[in-house]
Amino acid sequence: MRVVFMGTPEFAVPSLEQLIKDGHEVVGVFAQPDKPKGRGYKLAAPPVKEAALAHNIPVYQPVKMRDGEALSILKELNPEVIVVVAYGKILPKEILEYPKYGCINIHASLLPKLRGAAPIQWSIINGFEKTGVTSMQMDEGLDTGDMLTKVVVPLEKDETGGSLFDKLSVAGAKLCVETLKALQEGTVTPIPQGDSPTSYAKMLDKQLGNIDWNKSAVEIERLIRGLTPWPSAYTNWQDKVMKIWDAFVCDEANSAEPGTIVKVEKDAFYVQTGKGLLVVRELQIPGKKPMDAGAFLRGYQIKESEMLG
Repeated sequence: MRVVFMGTPEFAVPSLEQLIKDGHEVVGVFAQPDKPKGRGYKLAAPPVKEAALAHNIPVYQPVKMRDGEALSILKELNPEVIVVVAYGKILPKEILEYPKYGCINIHASLLPKLRGAAPIQWSIINGFEKTGVTSMQMDEGLDTGDMLTKVVVPLEKDETGGSLFDKLSVAGAKLCVETLKALQEGTVTPIPQGDSPTSYAKMLDKQLGNIDWNKSAVEIERLIRGLTPWPSAYTNWQDKVMKIWDAFVCDEANSAEPGTIVKVEKDAFYVQTGKGLLVVRELQIPGKKPMDAGAFLRGYQIKESEMLG
């Protein structure tokens, strides 16, 4: 098929690569504009742009999608379908309806659950046992279009936002080409999502990672995994920000105030939560690389009855 691809981050790159590998004619790629990055704030190209240029595919980076420029480009490219994967911009009706097969979005959840910007991380934070990827026919709503195909991906007990990102990125690429094949052959039946309320995956920010020790150890442990590697879960210790990268739940009973360090061992320390204990085994403090709790405890004094947060 003659395809225009719209995507920006690393998550979308496997889908673009799979379209090319499967012989689709990708006539143009849209990505968000280059943004300042790093200490020097030099402009950096998004991953999808870099991947497209490596295949000599023209790249377009309009600032706005509603001023007519994007539609004018699309009319020149004349795609049969637009494939959208984590593009990060809302498409107007005239673009959604322009190609023969419309705009197909690859969304990293089992819709209608977790519409929104960060479904990967919220599936872990919310304690889902499974998630997946859905292809849908885009409409003017936010992830509300008719569902086309799905693939289910189970969550491992130690799943992190980073590991699930990789799994769903690969699953989404495979689903992308399967969806286009089904559209071409007329073997897919769109399924409306309906108007029932659904959980929303709001955008992540750094404040979300501030651990509330009044929550249960189970909830906090899921938060830590869901926000690894970004934006990370953290607490305060001796006027320092302590990022917690790995922990597990202990059901041991204790009557201490939430946030209290109740036990210090050679390779871990235990923190009282609103329900149960959280055993910290990997962390990071400012100016240091992530380290296991044993290495931290050999270099820093942390005592029972100290408070975190």
